[in-house]
Amino acid sequence: MLKDYLQQCDTALRELYAQPQRDTLMGLCRERLLDKPHGDLPRWLAALNALPEGPAGCDFAADALRIGKPGDVDPGDVKAALEGLIPWRKGPFDFFGVQIDTEWHSDWKWQRVAPHLSPLTGRRVLDVGCGSGYHCWRMAAAGAEQVVGIDPTILFLVQYLAVRRFAPSSPVWFLPLRMEELPTQTENFDTVFSMGVLYHRRSPLDHLLELKAVLSEGGELVLETLVVEGDAQTVLMPEDRYAAMRNVFFLPSVAMLERWLQRCGFVDIRCVDESNTTVEEQRATDWMRFQSLPDFLDADDPALTREGYPAPRRAVFIARKP
Repeated sequence: MLKDYLQQCDTALRELYAQPQRDTLMGLCRERLLDKPHGDLPRWLAALNALPEGPAGCDFAADALRIGKPGDVDPGDVKAALEGLIPWRKGPFDFFGVQIDTEWHSDWKWQRVAPHLSPLTGRRVLDVGCGSGYHCWRMAAAGAEQVVGIDPTILFLVQYLAVRRFAPSSPVWFLPLRMEELPTQTENFDTVFSMGVLYHRRSPLDHLLELKAVLSEGGELVLETLVVEGDAQTVLMPEDRYAAMRNVFFLPSVAMLERWLQRCGFVDIRCVDESNTTVEEQRATDWMRFQSLPDFLDADDPALTREGYPAPRRAVFIARKP
């Protein structure tokens, strides 16, 4: 199954990369999926294979991505298979009437972002840190010609394959890669999304430059990240953890992030949304049974994290490569 999928990816990427570049990318993917796989991969693939065979009618424009219809298959079998892929963090999904209430309401983020995008129709799109691929399917439904999602988390790839099982002809591809592993200066993508990634990078300016390098001339960057209130001199670097996360490095103010984007050569920079992350948007569910945002806030003051920092606040920026 995975060998066939990787071969399909290689074919799909021919319009984006020359053969030496594809060989490098596919080599990394084969290493992570075939040569040195995650120890839980056989269990996840068994759950994937327990799903019914596709294709099925899908609606990727719906907030809860709809795959099939209730009554098409035994919902008990579907639920049992999908439970084998817990935790589900990004969604929601509806598989044949089985509702997957994911940790994140990723549909709420899409509702904040989508009205501000240049039309995706006919565009080649890259989604960096794509998670389960939820937003990739939304991008395809919005008319993108080709969507490539990258994320190093193998469980997310298998969750994506659970959807692809029923939509094999959709122009959506997932590669288990990090942004810094993509070929540089390729200018292959018309729109690049980086949502929920920047604050995990030790060098945020390098990340912005990597995003710029793969954008075509005039291409659009969609950047969503944690921010703090303040002026153009304000940036927070947590001493250790932030909201229980170890790998959080720089949280700039909106004004500081605009300066970063300017210094990296982006133009037409706009902050189109700024909002607090609520415990309704991110929380534990039956499909993600670990601690979540309510556990990471100060019990006496939810305006603070349990470490005493400002509670999560996110901003969405749109910018253009000249």
